Amino acid sequence: MSETREEAKGEKKEGFIVRLLQKIAEIGNRLPDPLTLFALMAALVVVVSAILVGTEVSVLEGTPHEQHHTVQSLLSWEGIRWMFLSAIDNFIGFAPLGPVLTVMIGIGIAERTGFVTMGLRIVVSSVPPSLITATLVFACVMSSMVADAGYIVLTPLGALIFAGLGRHPIAGLAAAYAGVSGGFSANLLITGLDPMLARLTGQAAQMLDPTYHVDATANYFFLVVSTILVTVVGTVVTTKIVEPMLGDWDPSQAGEKLEEPTKPTGQERKHFFAAFAVGLVVAAGIAFLGIWSGSPLRDPIEPGEPAVNQLRSYFDSVEVLVALLFMIPGIVYGILNKTIKSDKDVAKMASATMGTMGAYIVLAFVAGQFVEYFNWSNIGVVTAVRGAEMLEQIGLEGITLLLAFMVVAGVLNLFVGSASAKWAFMAPIFVPMLMMMGLSPEATQAAYRVGDSVTNIITPLMPYLPIIIVFAQRYVKDIQIGTILTVMLPYSVALGIAWSLLFIVFILLGLPLGPGVDAFYDPGVLE
Repeated sequence: MSETREEAKGEKKEGFIVRLLQKIAEIGNRLPDPLTLFALMAALVVVVSAILVGTEVSVLEGTPHEQHHTVQSLLSWEGIRWMFLSAIDNFIGFAPLGPVLTVMIGIGIAERTGFVTMGLRIVVSSVPPSLITATLVFACVMSSMVADAGYIVLTPLGALIFAGLGRHPIAGLAAAYAGVSGGFSANLLITGLDPMLARLTGQAAQMLDPTYHVDATANYFFLVVSTILVTVVGTVVTTKIVEPMLGDWDPSQAGEKLEEPTKPTGQERKHFFAAFAVGLVVAAGIAFLGIWSGSPLRDPIEPGEPAVNQLRSYFDSVEVLVALLFMIPGIVYGILNKTIKSDKDVAKMASATMGTMGAYIVLAFVAGQFVEYFNWSNIGVVTAVRGAEMLEQIGLEGITLLLAFMVVAGVLNLFVGSASAKWAFMAPIFVPMLMMMGLSPEATQAAYRVGDSVTNIITPLMPYLPIIIVFAQRYVKDIQIGTILTVMLPYSVALGIAWSLLFIVFILLGLPLGPGVDAFYDPGVLE
């Protein structure tokens, strides 16, 4: 009787979670497309600027460097003229546009030659069964260096490997999905997301401090440690919670006849490692550009300046360097593997990659208008100062303030999936606001990345969720979205707790978030 009650209780609890997530999905599905969303927000800024026109705030009130900022109306004669004349510049000047397209050229070529896919297959298939879970999660976390490839490559591979080992394939799929999606912001390398967010963060910081610069490596140290954390948490949750919850797998539940997992052939390995060796040479050359004192990418510094300032030009070039790091070994692999027979094939691969970025480019045009409308109207500065005053009044500051911001980012992520799209309209508000509260833009960006990542796993609006469900139905033909999201919930909760604790440790111990990057900012430097 007690067992029956426990089962009923479990079914009731699971039913509540599924209903809750389905309700979130229902609400989220009512939101417009991100393109429409940015257009509506740009229009809202225009209207709000007219309503708040003349509103004035003072930055560093009572200091010798006091500044006054007044909201300007975009519906004024001057505002309308500016919107038309600056539209093209707003698009071209949209901070993430150039860096993202540059990095994606190199990554796209490497992906289309098969170099990336083969590397992931070799990593996952070359380890002992006892380490397979940790290796799978780690490989999935690292897959963010090639944007969304991990969703398509490693998620089904995780299920296939677990099935081949006699373990529940949904647990393998869940571990891979948690690594790719939940660990999307963590990596041992600089990924395309780093320069994208850094440019948006720097652009927002310059609303208060025009000289402020945010590098793509702003959160690098924190994200390296986070890679280890996500790997450990993902492994523990898979083996201690998810697999026991799923129980034994019955192959008769599969929706189709399954093939045995295959390992890369000797020839495939030979080609990959030859290209990988070329990649190591390229990586050494890239490192030399920053290490060598006479490098054209190394800057002279004044006495007393931090040594890391010598690498400013090196960091500013990171998008081009990352593109070369993928492009060159990718081309070598393509030549060896016969996927590249002439220079025309390389050109087609690069063009095909840019073709997939069409939606992003259109979005960048609209988002660029929104960002610049926000800046020109001075609404961002006014909001930041008023918000800082409000936060001071309610007593939120330091770690508590950052943790509260993490929660905001995580909740918003349930409804707006794109990390860059959200940060494009959150950064102009929160970065200056938290700067006024003494927190660095880099710390705010790190907090955002944590909050955004941990709910990636459970948002029904994840673009790749339908593909994940299709993959899962190969092994359990009747599985639905509610079950998938319920299985992923323990990862979200565990990562949310563990990652927040790691962030607190970095703040309390004063550990640098990246090279030369502190978590705190002195508002007194504003002039």
